[in-house]
Amino acid sequence: MSDPKKDIEPETALPEAEEEASLPEVEEETALDLMEEGALAKGRAAILRYGKFAPEAPGVYRMINAKGDVLYVGKAKNVRKRVLSYARPAGLETRIVRMVAATTTMEFISTETETDALLLEANMIKKLRPRYNVLLRDDKSFPYILITTDHWASQLSKHRGARTRKGNYYGPFASGLAVNQTITALERAFLLRSCTDAFFESRTRPCLLFQIKRCAAPCTREIDFPEYSRLVSEANAFLSGRSQAVKQELAADMEKASAAEDFERAAVLRDRIAALSAVQSHQGINPRGVEEADVFAIHQDGGFNCIQVFFFRTGQNWGNRAYFPKADRSLSMGEVLGAFLAQFYDDKPCPACVFISHAIEDRELLAEALSSKSGGNVEVSVPQRGEKKELIVHALRNAREALARKLADTSSQQKLLKALAELFALPRTPQRIEIYDNSHISGSNPVGTMVVAGPEGFQKNQYRKFNIRSEDISPGDDYGMMREVLQRRFKRLLTESPREAGGSTLASLLAGDADRDEDSPWPDLVLIDGGQGQLAAAQETLAGLGITDVPLAAVAKGPDRDAGRETFFVAGRTPFKLPPRDPLLYFIERLRDEAHRFAIGTHRARRKRDIREAGLQEIPGIGPTRKRALLRHFGTLKAIERASLPDLSKVPGINAETARKIYEFFHESA
Repeated sequence: MSDPKKDIEPETALPEAEEEASLPEVEEETALDLMEEGALAKGRAAILRYGKFAPEAPGVYRMINAKGDVLYVGKAKNVRKRVLSYARPAGLETRIVRMVAATTTMEFISTETETDALLLEANMIKKLRPRYNVLLRDDKSFPYILITTDHWASQLSKHRGARTRKGNYYGPFASGLAVNQTITALERAFLLRSCTDAFFESRTRPCLLFQIKRCAAPCTREIDFPEYSRLVSEANAFLSGRSQAVKQELAADMEKASAAEDFERAAVLRDRIAALSAVQSHQGINPRGVEEADVFAIHQDGGFNCIQVFFFRTGQNWGNRAYFPKADRSLSMGEVLGAFLAQFYDDKPCPACVFISHAIEDRELLAEALSSKSGGNVEVSVPQRGEKKELIVHALRNAREALARKLADTSSQQKLLKALAELFALPRTPQRIEIYDNSHISGSNPVGTMVVAGPEGFQKNQYRKFNIRSEDISPGDDYGMMREVLQRRFKRLLTESPREAGGSTLASLLAGDADRDEDSPWPDLVLIDGGQGQLAAAQETLAGLGITDVPLAAVAKGPDRDAGRETFFVAGRTPFKLPPRDPLLYFIERLRDEAHRFAIGTHRARRKRDIREAGLQEIPGIGPTRKRALLRHFGTLKAIERASLPDLSKVPGINAETARKIYEFFHESA
């Protein structure tokens, strides 16, 4: 891990050419001199006061500001010695001065070993997300392929999360798309079922996958148990790294079938071999000498960091993923990579080998921690030659390319945000834009949604859903729905993050509040999907909460809901339009469309949940008898939802008119 004193939050993450100084009117040395008598002196005094009681043993410490927010989480072999080093009268870098000046209290946790401290530090950083640590932004779980063992006809499926079901897990894969593509190819190669157990048990005839030769249909006994078990064994062998042996066996069987003039079976085996080749082609490079390893390569440019990760399991490449961790631009690549690794493996299984592109300070400590966590020996190394070095070079090339794309996207995004600020007369380039929309059908299942966008695009972890609760709102009252959504959102915001009157002082800027806008939950612009009435409802709601300084704008669809002819409404201005094909117009449409997509998706999910809870009886003309017939024919409600009109008409007891009602019920547009 890198030195805790170096894991500081970055400046605004922009390319160098677009970066603006946070304190343009004050020389840095003068500012620091002014701080000596104020916040910095108080911060040092607080550190000295708490440092006297810090343990002289391995552990983790937290630096906390006056609001109770954790500024930094660090680990040390001797916590007291490390903490007191922050109170030195000189020699601290500017970013550390900011952190010290903002510190008012500290907390400590002792651990048995430095290894335990490293693991605890990584866990707390991910949980608390302190502003002065290197932060792993994208931390979604990785998908795996699961072949179950708790059913006589094993199921092939994609899996995320805890491994609660019995079976063999293979991965990780870099993305859900990579898993889906591989599963499709494996279905063609091994003909394993991918349906749920409930669907499997309800089948009376083979489904479409059997017809297109992607399933052996064990549900209707088109294949016997011994033969299906052989297919399962072959699939497990292939995914366990014995792919060449499996292909050779299939090739031998194909030759035998051809010699016996069983050309139909030979053709099936030929297609299976082709499918296996397709799986391996998706995996790209497959190193011969690397059985199980993760490869990490980091590249820096323009104040950004990109860490490219490749996953190798059972001698096969299961894809790669790019990460863009949040880190101070002054940190070296080794320091960022070291801080990133411990967080990355906090909740993920460790491979036998971890190959990294740059040396890190605590490499041996990290290897010891990962070995302790996984229960086996884990090697962390920087390859210098041979095939392993080639993997690093390949990963570095991908990191450079991914970062170049990121910088180009960020530059374009900044230009659009600046143009947006000019269009709506905002005081500064927006760092957080909130877009609101509602969705319902004739007032049923009403929901409101909020999506968030900023310099790095849509921030999906900030999206929010609002189930409309008020009984005073009449069905279909869009204005009333918008009032409730905004009132709930900003009333909670006032409670959790009250706004301070006046501007920031020089001391607070140097203490770290200069980049408060980047992390502030308060929006710089609120966009409403609607017209003048929606805007008036939003203004009235915020004014009732005492909020008058949040910019509001409404975006109304054009005639016949034509994209490109939107009208914009802003308080105090005449409604206006942007020229067709204006890049800013496309940008705003993208924001509005994302809010619309999220609102409709949320509404449909709620409507389907209510349908499942109430049953099919909500559909006119569907009683218990027809419901049983539908479920007996299709197996699950989801299959009924996806069924075409001709398929519904084939169900016993369902005539053409009833089939039409069922189809329209599930496919009615929101």
